[in-house]
Amino acid sequence: MASAPRATTRRLAADAGLLVVAAAFLLPLAWVLLSALDPDANLKVKVPGSLTLDNFDAILTPDITFTPLLNSLLLCGGGTALTVACAALAAYPLSRFRSRLNRPFLLTILFATSLPITAIMVPVYALFVRVNLIDTVQGTIFFFAASQLPFAIWLMKNFMDGVPKELEEAAWTDGASPFQSLLRVVLPLMGPGLAVVTVFSFVMMWGNFFVPFMLLLTPDQMPAAVSINEFFGNRGMVAYGQLAAFSVVYSTPVILLYVLVARRLGGGFALGGAVKG
Repeated sequence: MASAPRATTRRLAADAGLLVVAAAFLLPLAWVLLSALDPDANLKVKVPGSLTLDNFDAILTPDITFTPLLNSLLLCGGGTALTVACAALAAYPLSRFRSRLNRPFLLTILFATSLPITAIMVPVYALFVRVNLIDTVQGTIFFFAASQLPFAIWLMKNFMDGVPKELEEAAWTDGASPFQSLLRVVLPLMGPGLAVVTVFSFVMMWGNFFVPFMLLLTPDQMPAAVSINEFFGNRGMVAYGQLAAFSVVYSTPVILLYVLVARRLGGGFALGGAVKG
């Protein structure tokens, strides 16, 4: 009999903890949405006395929003495409061919994901200066891809393990090469895995401030993750309403990508019936 009240107490404690965690995430989001429509926005979370779109009118200009967003799409889109392509090519032999070096290599990759970006930026900056890649879009794309590649390979390999090898063997029997079987058999069947790697890589690049801030020098090439710093003025003056409006616009591409991928590839692996007994 005593176990029932104890279980109820534990459930209420767990629910209270989850509510606290939810509030910790929802309050900043509420501030962004409410302050974007508030003509007198400040650091307080409050319902605006009057709603206005003046904050959006102030930021929706080529210099403030459109050019930085286009730069972000170019950098993150190029980096994501390069990351996914290289991760697929690297994960395929790790998934399909057994070797004593596979585990040490994967552990090395896992270790590489734990390296702080600030620890390697100084030698990377010096290297980019030597090879004339500093202040170039392609150089920043290369570094974006290289920084996300270790974890992308780890994810891609795990998803690729779920595709039955018998399907590839059937393709090899029909004369397909390993590269053709990767493109025509494995990758189409691991669509949700590709979606996860794509979204993860894009989101990590989209919110990266430090890398483009260090590698890009020309203001016209700066992405939105760096240009958002312009809303923090001198002597502690911050345009909170414009900052919140810019944050809403800045978050839109990531949300749209997630919704698009979730709707098109949200059903899991469609391998049922692919392999006949």
